[in-house]
Amino acid sequence: MNIVLLEPEIPANTGNIGRTCVVTGTKLHLIEPLGFQINEKMLKRAGLDYWDKLDVSIYKNYEEFMASCCGGKVWFLTTKAEKSYAGAEFGADDYLMFGKETAGIPEEILVNNRDRCIRIPMIKDERSLNLSNAVAIVLYEALRQNDFAGLEKGGSLHRLSWNGTERD
Repeated sequence: MNIVLLEPEIPANTGNIGRTCVVTGTKLHLIEPLGFQINEKMLKRAGLDYWDKLDVSIYKNYEEFMASCCGGKVWFLTTKAEKSYAGAEFGADDYLMFGKETAGIPEEILVNNRDRCIRIPMIKDERSLNLSNAVAIVLYEALRQNDFAGLEKGGSLHRLSWNGTERD
């Protein structure tokens, strides 16, 4: 999977999204201009020690990104979409694009991609979810649809085994 952030503004959101990308094996694509420097302390703090493990690409603009992406579909997340993300059929190589926190994806892009615009349902008259939460919601649905390919399906407890005895 691929997460695309179009002109992200808040470093903590991008750091959190970067961490989510690392733990899910998802590539992060950042489209400039960014509202922060990549080396900014808040970005790294939000991503903790995961930032150096992140597969990230940075593009000068939307056109450069679109010219470079190949393989999967690009899905455009917007509160204005007619279709819910739950109705989308995600492929393993698809791109989930999210717009900047204060304005979303420009309407010119949305109208040219109407069939791939999707939203997260919310109550009427509320603006939007936090960007990093929205990314996690839709990314995990896309991963679920692809049987969580490449992700661990279970784990061990730290001190006890699942039958309640002490681990070695």
